[in-house]
Amino acid sequence: MKLVVQFFSSLRLTVVLLSISLALIFFGTLDQAEYGIWHTQKLYFQSFFVAWAYPAAWPAHEQLHWLRIPMPGGYLLGGLLLVNLVAAHVTRFKLSAGKSGVFLIHFGLILLLVSELLTNLLAVESQMPVDEGSRRNYSESYRENELVFIDRSHTEFDTVHSIPVSYLNPGTTIDVPDTPLSVRTVEFYPNAELGRFPGGESRGMATRGAAVSMGLVVTPKAVTYAEDAINTVTAYIEIIGPDGPLGTWLVSNVLDERFPAQVVESGNRAWEVALRFKRHYYPFEIELIEFSHDRYPGTEIPFNFSSEVIIHHTDSNKTRKALIYMNHPLRYEGLTFYQASFANDDRTSIFQVVRNPGWLLPYVSVLLMGLGMAVQFGIHFIRFLRKRQGTV
Repeated sequence: MKLVVQFFSSLRLTVVLLSISLALIFFGTLDQAEYGIWHTQKLYFQSFFVAWAYPAAWPAHEQLHWLRIPMPGGYLLGGLLLVNLVAAHVTRFKLSAGKSGVFLIHFGLILLLVSELLTNLLAVESQMPVDEGSRRNYSESYRENELVFIDRSHTEFDTVHSIPVSYLNPGTTIDVPDTPLSVRTVEFYPNAELGRFPGGESRGMATRGAAVSMGLVVTPKAVTYAEDAINTVTAYIEIIGPDGPLGTWLVSNVLDERFPAQVVESGNRAWEVALRFKRHYYPFEIELIEFSHDRYPGTEIPFNFSSEVIIHHTDSNKTRKALIYMNHPLRYEGLTFYQASFANDDRTSIFQVVRNPGWLLPYVSVLLMGLGMAVQFGIHFIRFLRKRQGTV
């Protein structure tokens, strides 16, 4: 037991972990050119283990395609650094006035590691495009998709039954929550291209829905990791009712509101089925009053863009007016709305919506570390002055 404690509290372990962290950042940066920042972050820094592979675009790939370099991921390195820091405090440091600054610095560092973990586990990012004069009560994640069955039989609200696309493995059958239906995945494509056969005849697997009526065909494509590109997630699904199969349907996140709804019926009930970007609904609506787009004189380079909005809450006492512009987000109901972009000839404002319960922790940790450095410097400076006065 003593050897275990000595190992986890040793300074050598700290140096090794920091060195491996530098290597992880280096190889992650190399792969960012191929996979993009979001996938690289999950692959390298939100994992316990990762293996770097020799890139296909590099010279001599045919000879070095076998090269793999395994290394611990960000979760494992962060956890070990946290254990190392706590173990070092328990075994080597004693709380005293002379070391108070060091304790504040280390406590701030621990808090920073914890805040990063909370952000990775709990933070949710999505986007909310709103047209001038319209309202919206949900945002969409363009990196996550869901298969939904929507019951529109109620006059005042819709009932949405959602299944994450990660469950749509070919050959797997899933029960649709709170309905008599189940879904069997026939084929699943992380990215694909939808087109039409000449003459409008569908030669795919679908027997019902838009693919049959529009003559659609699916061509699989490689997954893209470009920041400005979206994967067309597509699937053939067989919907099964209490009395048997109800047909095979083609669903895709590009078959949105612009296309006729795909409706499946069973008994005296009906559901609209769709594969779409994952939605996050809120108990309020954002109404865009006016979007302003300022440019540098004589250029098309954005100087500033802002949105004047009204938040209509179900609780009328919480309704408010706000101006969202660059570097000045709106914080409301645990959400942060950033002015991210615009579209539709400046008639649509796009907000980045972030829910991060631990957003305040990094600020606190930095303040603690700054205070700790000031305190420790002050202690040593006072000691220096006292020694100097004693020698005069």
